[in-house]
Amino acid sequence: METAMHAEHHHHHHHDHSQQESRLLTRQAITATAHCLIGCGIGEVLGLVIATALGWGNSASIALAVLLAFGFGYAFTLVPLMKSGMTFATAAALAFAADTVSVATMEVADNVTMLVIPGAMDAGLADPLFWASLAASLAVAFAAAVPVNRWLIERGLGHAVVHAHHQHH
Repeated sequence: METAMHAEHHHHHHHDHSQQESRLLTRQAITATAHCLIGCGIGEVLGLVIATALGWGNSASIALAVLLAFGFGYAFTLVPLMKSGMTFATAAALAFAADTVSVATMEVADNVTMLVIPGAMDAGLADPLFWASLAASLAVAFAAAVPVNRWLIERGLGHAVVHAHHQHH
């Protein structure tokens, strides 16, 4: 009887521990995605604002927004690493490893959402539809990237690469 109770207690303890690890992983993924969303969001908004102001078409608008989203996404990881004394080459390699899949996931989700919302890509900067669509598309991008980042972190990839570096310093 005692052995059965001990086994039950051990199983229950293991279950609690794995739930705790799961919650921690999800929290890390949400934090990494929020960090990524800031860079992506700035690049996306800036790109769409510039392209819209210049009267560019959808393809050029999306291309500029994606380019700037990656640029700002990488910069938000790169700058703190370099401030910690890391060389540009090492910091750039870490930023590339940490952010590429996350930013790419966000950009696909974000731009597909903008393209499927009727009138969103044709709305001007003064049109509430433009801003509402952009907010919705960034929310969709965030929701799409969290499970991707969780999967990467669980395997020691993505933002786990940068977190591992921070723990060594």
